[in-house]
Parts: sequence; structure tokens; C-alpha cells
Amino acid sequence: MMTNPTGRLTQGQFSFLPDLTDEEISAQIEYGLEKGYAWSVEYTDDPHPRNTYWEMFGHPMFDLHDAAGVMLELKACRETFPSHYIRMMAFDSTRNVETITMSFIVNRPAVEPGFQLERMDTVGRTMRYSVRSYATNQPERERYGAKG
Repeated sequence: MMTNPTGRLTQGQFSFLPDLTDEEISAQIEYGLEKGYAWSVEYTDDPHPRNTYWEMFGHPMFDLHDAAGVMLELKACRETFPSHYIRMMAFDSTRNVETITMSFIVNRPAVEPGFQLERMDTVGRTMRYSVRSYATNQPERERYGAKG
């Protein structure tokens, strides 16, 4: 039984929708800016569900008030890491803490091999489960066909 009919990584908002166009991404960024959110661009080649700390591309954009600046940062990240997962993160700092309010993937590798569920029998009838990405069988910089 397949629980994810898209066969794609589903993290953040819009996960089950088709990929957002740049115009749709820009509209989401504008929405966040109107709410006072600060944006950042993050990337990874290990999108394990518990890997919440992706690499940040550049610095968080706290003082931007135009989506064009955020889109320029996204464009630079895509050019640098074309075969990585890239996501947009919006932070709400109105309570003097960084709280993620929006998160969505804007770039994916051409092929997403998925994850393996590993079951381990332990004491008695207890079973423990772990999730491992098939892509991590390859060394960094060689995952998803990327060289560099």
C-alpha cells in the first residue's frame, strides 16, 4: 500500500500540490512580508524527516520588504545547488523569538528515491522503527546525481 501517491518528499506547506511556479512563490513571500515575517532560504541533500536543520543559504532577510530580494537569493541558491532540496522559511519574530510560520519546498532533485522503513525486533514483542533515506547510501555531493 502506498501512503504517498505523489512519491515525493512531503514536508512543509503545499507538499501534495504540484511544484509552485516562481510567481506563486513570490506571492507567498509577499504574503509573509505583509505579515512582518523574515525569510530565509535553506538547502539539503539529506531531507530526513527529523533533519530539521538544513543549511542556510546566505543570511536571514529580516529587513527586506520586497519579494524580489528574496527571489534573487532563491535564484542564487538554485544556481549553486541545482540538485538539492531547497525550501523557503518564514520567521515571525514579533514575540522576540524565531517561530517558523511558513515552510515550503521550492526545488527538488530530478529523482527522489524515497525512504526505507527499518524495523528492529527488541526485547519481548517490542519493535522499534527508524527511517533512512535511500539517497544517503551515496556520499555527500554525489546524491541525486549532483557533482559539487
